[in-house]
Amino acid sequence: MALKSPLGALDVVRDAPVIPVIVLHNAKHAVPMARALLSGGIRMLEVTLRTPAALACIEAIARDVPEAMVGAGTVRSAGDARAAAAAGARFLVSPGLTSAVAQACRDVQLSLLPGVATASEIMQAQEEDLQALKFFPALQAGGQAMLQAWQGPFGDVCFCPTGGIHAGNAAEFLALKNVACVGGSWLVPQDALEQGDWGRITALAQAAVGLR
Repeated sequence: MALKSPLGALDVVRDAPVIPVIVLHNAKHAVPMARALLSGGIRMLEVTLRTPAALACIEAIARDVPEAMVGAGTVRSAGDARAAAAAGARFLVSPGLTSAVAQACRDVQLSLLPGVATASEIMQAQEEDLQALKFFPALQAGGQAMLQAWQGPFGDVCFCPTGGIHAGNAAEFLALKNVACVGGSWLVPQDALEQGDWGRITALAQAAVGLR
């Protein structure tokens, strides 16, 4: 596989209004799903490490859909980071942040979008030189009001709220000046995957791109 240029966290969050949070149980779905999202204008694809098929899905997308930027989500350990990198992930997303995970991401030379829910966690992320952060779980941790409150002390941080975000409230989050994008699972419904309804996924991606 040809070497690829590094993908910065800001590149990831500023590419499109929505990063799809993708749960795949069948590796056969990975490539047509990725192509469907690309057809709709979404390149940054977060495949979560929540299923036994996840790494195989990342590998298939990296190999067969190189124009997509496939990343790994639910990275909870240094081992997860190394495995995702070996599978071909271009970026990593974690539900929280530890120094071990941050160091592993530096070791494999992949950008990390770590989850934060408090001011102290933001400060910890900044100590790791991370300025693009995932606000998770967004709704449960304070939603738009919390993001607005953070604009004062953390005006140099941009966020990707994830958790409880859907087509009906995404635009409200995107209107905040410290929100670069949102993360959500609604672009890749499980029933669309099972039915092979790639046109539906493309249409959802197109609608997501139109949110901003």
